[in-house]
Amino acid sequence: MPARDEILGRIRAALGREQPLTEVEAAAARTRLRDHPRGPRPQMDWDRVVRFRERCVSLSSTVDEVAELAHVPGAIARYLAATGLRPAGVCWPRFAALDWSGAGLSIEARPARAEDHLGITGAYCAIAETGTLMLLSGADTHAKTSLLPDTHIAIVPISRIVAAMEDGWDLLRGEHGSLPRQVTFISGPSRTADIEMTLVLGAHGPYRVHIVLVTGE
Repeated sequence: MPARDEILGRIRAALGREQPLTEVEAAAARTRLRDHPRGPRPQMDWDRVVRFRERCVSLSSTVDEVAELAHVPGAIARYLAATGLRPAGVCWPRFAALDWSGAGLSIEARPARAEDHLGITGAYCAIAETGTLMLLSGADTHAKTSLLPDTHIAIVPISRIVAAMEDGWDLLRGEHGSLPRQVTFISGPSRTADIEMTLVLGAHGPYRVHIVLVTGE
């Protein structure tokens, strides 16, 4: 029995149910999830792009901005040179056609491996309130590319910046209908303070998170 079915079976048993939900019951549950009213939220009268940049910086991310997607390789090359990092790494397949070599970079469109030090991804959307990236798993949106390398660079169109976490979930449900296997939220570099309350970056993932905002479509 697959692990998922086993877990759901245990939940049903604990609830005193012998069978999965009927289609009528499942439809009622979906309606409840879709129409459930939101709780109170703070006032959000700030500019989304400005707020997102401010929150990213507060979380130890760095942020750059370009006018169009074609300018991204040059911006990343400048960032790597300024930080003394190797001009080589991997990217999601959607960015394979960018002129990486013209910017002096060696970028391969494949999932990251243990030896890769730079991973370049997109983001499903970005959340202004918290400076968070929302990534979805998929055949061409490899989660490893944002998790394994020491440096994670995310390319984010400003049109995909939403105000709050609830807006990100609404966008996902509206555009995809069903949820992907994995949704990852990234708020700055990986960090922990488990040992004597000393903050350590890169404990469970990238040491650095750099975001390139694209202002044009």
